[in-house]
Amino acid sequence: MSISTILSELTKELEPFGARLVAVSKTYSAAHVEEAMQAGQLDFGENKVQELCEKAEQLPSSLHWHQIGHLQSNKVKYLAPFVHLIHAVDSLKLLQEINKQASKQGRSIDCLLQMHIAQEETKFGLNEAEALEILNEQTLRQLPHVRLCGVMGMASLTEDTQQVTREFKGLRRFFERCQQLETVKNNFSIVSMGMSGDYKIALQEGSTMVRIGSRIFGSRK
Repeated sequence: MSISTILSELTKELEPFGARLVAVSKTYSAAHVEEAMQAGQLDFGENKVQELCEKAEQLPSSLHWHQIGHLQSNKVKYLAPFVHLIHAVDSLKLLQEINKQASKQGRSIDCLLQMHIAQEETKFGLNEAEALEILNEQTLRQLPHVRLCGVMGMASLTEDTQQVTREFKGLRRFFERCQQLETVKNNFSIVSMGMSGDYKIALQEGSTMVRIGSRIFGSRK
């Protein structure tokens, strides 16, 4: 099945939920991205900064690049001129660096707080108390060049769909709680949850953005 056919099917599947698709292009070639772009896809997600920057140089500037992997503070400067959305903000230190580099570029960068919702210890992310600390007025006043737009989370890698459902449900509940905060309520609109293996559950639990790669481009080598 062609990339354009798969994208068309996914678009129809996501439409009733009003969810946006980020095509995860990590490890796939610029040619794969171009084929998806020709089918109308504009949002692409990458894990590694170097790979993201290389593809951004090769492809039209009209594409929206999403940094979805763990981001080190010393790599932010490479993304700051053009990144569309950073999904994986997992510390105040990282947010401060994004603010610093965005200021140098004379722009504001949209970010999501990565929440730790899985049972695996290896996954990055904030707990609710840490996220709420970042979302307070005093902290945000010091970060005028970042715009917090929502939350992102990755569920446990498990066949237990009930557990995955609980994790996504908890993230959606926390997102709705944050939407009531005066500091961000006008900006908070994104719940980025759901990947190729679990996006259908995520949609049922209120995801507004899914990150799908292998389902679109085929198995990774």
